[in-house]
Amino acid sequence: MSKQVIIIGAGPGGLAAAILLSKSGLKVKVLEKQGKVGGRTSSLESGGFKFDLGPTFFLFPQVLKSIYASMGKDLFKEIPMVRLDPQYHLVFGEGGEILARPDVPAMEAAIAKICPKDAANFIKFLTDNRIKLNEFKSTLETPFHGWRDLFKMKILKLLPLLRPWKSLDGELGRYFSDPRVRLAFSFQSKYLGMSPFNCPSLFSILSFLEYEHGVYHPIGGCNAVSEGMANLAREAGVEILLNEDVQGIDFQGRKPVSINTQSGKHACDALVINADFGRAMERLIPEKIRPAWTNKKIESKRFSCSTFMLYLGIEGRYDNLQHHTIYMSRDYQGNLLDIEKRHVLSEDPSFYIQNASITDPTLAPKGKSTLYVLVPVTHMHSNVDWAKEKVRYRNLAIKQLGKIGLHDVEKRICYEHVITPMDWQNKMEIYKGATFNLAHNLGQMLHFRPRNRFAELDGVYLVGGGTHPGSGLPVIYESARISSRLLLDDMGLPFDHCIPPDEYTLEEGVPDLLSQGLMQNSHKAEYGNPLTPVGR
Repeated sequence: MSKQVIIIGAGPGGLAAAILLSKSGLKVKVLEKQGKVGGRTSSLESGGFKFDLGPTFFLFPQVLKSIYASMGKDLFKEIPMVRLDPQYHLVFGEGGEILARPDVPAMEAAIAKICPKDAANFIKFLTDNRIKLNEFKSTLETPFHGWRDLFKMKILKLLPLLRPWKSLDGELGRYFSDPRVRLAFSFQSKYLGMSPFNCPSLFSILSFLEYEHGVYHPIGGCNAVSEGMANLAREAGVEILLNEDVQGIDFQGRKPVSINTQSGKHACDALVINADFGRAMERLIPEKIRPAWTNKKIESKRFSCSTFMLYLGIEGRYDNLQHHTIYMSRDYQGNLLDIEKRHVLSEDPSFYIQNASITDPTLAPKGKSTLYVLVPVTHMHSNVDWAKEKVRYRNLAIKQLGKIGLHDVEKRICYEHVITPMDWQNKMEIYKGATFNLAHNLGQMLHFRPRNRFAELDGVYLVGGGTHPGSGLPVIYESARISSRLLLDDMGLPFDHCIPPDEYTLEEGVPDLLSQGLMQNSHKAEYGNPLTPVGR
């Protein structure tokens, strides 16, 4: 009889692990508190508007593509995606802008408008980071059980390449002299919830990945990826139970034997935790059996920033606004200090806005569109009372949009939803509302991070942003592969069905969405071909 694996949480990591484990012959059941799959990668829907709750774009699809291939499926055929060009529009509060393009000559020209001498180093940046990623890739695909694994992976030999003594901004100083250009290649540290001025230099590979492999918009939003993964998991025999809040775990010594929800007990031979690490430890694991991760120890860790969110349904469209736009405040470093050190709210905050309807008309009723506004802010701290600040900061965020030329948003809003760090903490069960989980400083990476095979307990494995390799969809999928391989190995089962992602190229034909009937003929004249580059 197949052994039973319980997975807590139907986020990206939990769904990926479910597919891999079920494909290997295990009986898998996923328990999800919400009424839909996806976790932070779920959706918010109302009145014909659809928003991604969290991530709004898809990077480095190779890992998920290989998981789909192991099931005999093609990711791009199952979940159509548009590769964006431009990838995003950067607007600098101190002056200047960059329209980031995947085309090298076009990007060199964009950089030259800011700083001509920096443009010549773009190719060198790409070349060096291609080498860095290739050399470090095996580290991101391998579990770390302790400091001895550093020597097994020969990481010490990589130190001259990785330069851990440098910050991301310091590393980029080797290529770009203008601070605005450096920001164009370092704001991606916000994907980890960190500042480029203290984020490790390793993460220059984040912006490299965007230019090398593309920035994608899945039709229907990133939640379409989660929904597709759930369907694939069900095809593999996975049982996914929604609205199943885990209320406790029964242990025999250090080993979980059953999971308790309102519907009863769910027996397990192994447990995979995809819930937010800090909250899962506090709520579900008795402190006495996790001495290395006590509540006090978790509290002492550094956590990422949080986000203040506006989801706006808009009358009409903003056809001159790019799919992704990022405004960098005039005092960008001061804004980051407010977030990470001072834990106060900036009066000129940076922000990100997604105008996805110019690419994807499925997200809003005809003649209307969606705007997704994200303002990075401190995680939950006593300095900020969100019960008092919510309305004021909402008004400030709307006012900030004028800095990229959007002066009429207020009067065009026909739907609005706001999420604060308090909501992330209390409604989404995210520790301190830190939407990007534990920070990725050197003291919280590799074996210093909660380990994929959770060392405190027997038969417990972690997936998601709170374990190795870290946050961000591609590495969360990788965490699922690492943890699934460990679990199968512990049960004496092979893990040999997942095709290495290197065997795939991404330019082998993104599907034509019109031919698949995803857009009605009545939309063609108004919206055009969705595969047309956004910057038209």
